[in-house]
Amino acid sequence: MTAPDPISLGKSVLAGDRRALARAITLVESARPDHRAAADRLLEYLLPEAGRSIRIGITGVPGVGKSTFIEAFGLHVIGRGHKVAVLAVDPSSRRSGGSILGDKTRMEDLSRCPDAFIRPSPAGETLGGVARRTREAMLVCEAAGFDVIIVETVGVGQSETAVADMTDLFLLLLLPGGGDELQGLKRGIVEMADLVLVNKDDGDLAAAAQRAASEYRAALHLLGAGSADWRVPVATCSAATGRGIGEAWDLVGKFRDVMEPSGGIATRRAEQARAWMWSEIREGLVMALKADPVLARRLPGLDSDVAAGRVTPAAAARDALEAFLTGRS
Repeated sequence: MTAPDPISLGKSVLAGDRRALARAITLVESARPDHRAAADRLLEYLLPEAGRSIRIGITGVPGVGKSTFIEAFGLHVIGRGHKVAVLAVDPSSRRSGGSILGDKTRMEDLSRCPDAFIRPSPAGETLGGVARRTREAMLVCEAAGFDVIIVETVGVGQSETAVADMTDLFLLLLLPGGGDELQGLKRGIVEMADLVLVNKDDGDLAAAAQRAASEYRAALHLLGAGSADWRVPVATCSAATGRGIGEAWDLVGKFRDVMEPSGGIATRRAEQARAWMWSEIREGLVMALKADPVLARRLPGLDSDVAAGRVTPAAAARDALEAFLTGRS
């Protein structure tokens, strides 16, 4: 497939053409060199119209009900007059590389809404389950007029906090497990949360959800979570019944009301942009290393030496970098 004209595609995105929006995201997700060049031009064209949304990252353990919550939350937000884009990062099939969960099939009502856009993307090899081009997809969605961007990650893990490096508000969704579950979560994830919600506050689990929320409030107080301007709230909700969904959106509004005037969101986005640049530099260097013909001749021998224990991995890495930088095989 030849790369589309980025300016024409950009104009269609700004006009609200949903097919153009999907094509634009496909373009920015492509790793082909000609597509990357076109994607860079597209993003440069769209950038002045981006950045006006609230970016919400949502993570939680598998089974917590992230997709059910996002559907209920998204429909409520749309009912309040907003347009919602959901970038749902699926686990990737090791065999085909494609998404294997299919979030559109799990958010049927939301996917049919004209003011919603759902884009499942395979996580691929990206640490934390966040697709490499999710940041760029957010910019495209913002330029298309979506003012609430939700990034759903695969689940809680050591690198799952990558979502916090690209969103304004990091929402941690939890089960009614109380203190035992808190012990099982990575402390860093809890400390990075801007909003904690205990889901499944309904039926037989209602009392447990309330107890869990109380325990999480105490734990977050001890951890000193939050910032000078914002203390992390803990609330309960039921994605299945809609209980607490409106209150969750109100908390997002309060976060924005506090953090925008204080410059907290602007500061966070500036730091994220710098981190994004260095991430691109690192990934670009890795691609250049893999494509270097001198290094391609040198690596098999280094690989064998490391596997046989004749050379340490650190020494082999320095040797490889020297070969790449000097051009000597």
